[in-house]
Amino acid sequence: MNRLFVAFKPAGVSSNYFLRSLKRKYKIKKAGYSGTLDPFADGCLIVAFGQYSKLFRFLKKVPKKYKATLFLGAQSETLDIEKINNIIKVEPLSEDVVQNVLHSLIGDLRYLPPKYSAKKINGKKAYELARQNKEFELKEIKSTIYDVKLLSYTHPYINFDISVSEGSYIRSIGAIIAEKLGTTGVLKTLTRVNEGLFAYDNEKSLNPVKFLRTEENLYLLDKLDILLGKKLKAESFKKSENGEYHLIIDNFLSIIKIENNEVTYLLNRVVLEDLC
Repeated sequence: MNRLFVAFKPAGVSSNYFLRSLKRKYKIKKAGYSGTLDPFADGCLIVAFGQYSKLFRFLKKVPKKYKATLFLGAQSETLDIEKINNIIKVEPLSEDVVQNVLHSLIGDLRYLPPKYSAKKINGKKAYELARQNKEFELKEIKSTIYDVKLLSYTHPYINFDISVSEGSYIRSIGAIIAEKLGTTGVLKTLTRVNEGLFAYDNEKSLNPVKFLRTEENLYLLDKLDILLGKKLKAESFKKSENGEYHLIIDNFLSIIKIENNEVTYLLNRVVLEDLC
């Protein structure tokens, strides 16, 4: 069964554990998800069954929007509520100061991912090395912050909305906010509201074609050429400019790349389920 939908991961469980529960619920063996949510976080998780799990990298998943609560003065290696080891006293701040710091984040932001993250270090996940108390260095990453809004400030808690690019770490961004305010801080709560157009709607089945970031193209010759995976020529398509395109032939979906008149299959013959 091929199926694409958005599930709502509860706080307190890992994304992998939650996926296993969905597989039991739907009695499915092959399934995957896009965009790991930390155990303490909840919210939108894009899930795919069967062949649809091959489509994740072609879906429109940005911007990602989160709601977060930052606990000022709290300290934790994980940068979240799970392993707080100290809390320092922080004097109340003016709301204008908080607003200005949040607004200053908009644009490109460079920072280090959390030590307790799934970032790979020589083939191993950073959090695995951190739990073993091993020394390692993380490389700086860049995120685009599209928007940040202060929802409320009830000292020592700052509640805010933030829209970011893919691969962003809101825990690290929370720590940056606290640092700009002259203190430390960890995320008390984190909810992913949506990923692009993907938002939770009672696990309703979605038509993946409506969420593809690729442009639709048309093959002008015999459709069997594509269904049989034959070598293709750029001039055989309605659009021959460089780019990634999807093709719908009968009930099959294929994705190709055209570059310098060369055609490459990125994905071929994914069965499209009959969706409204």
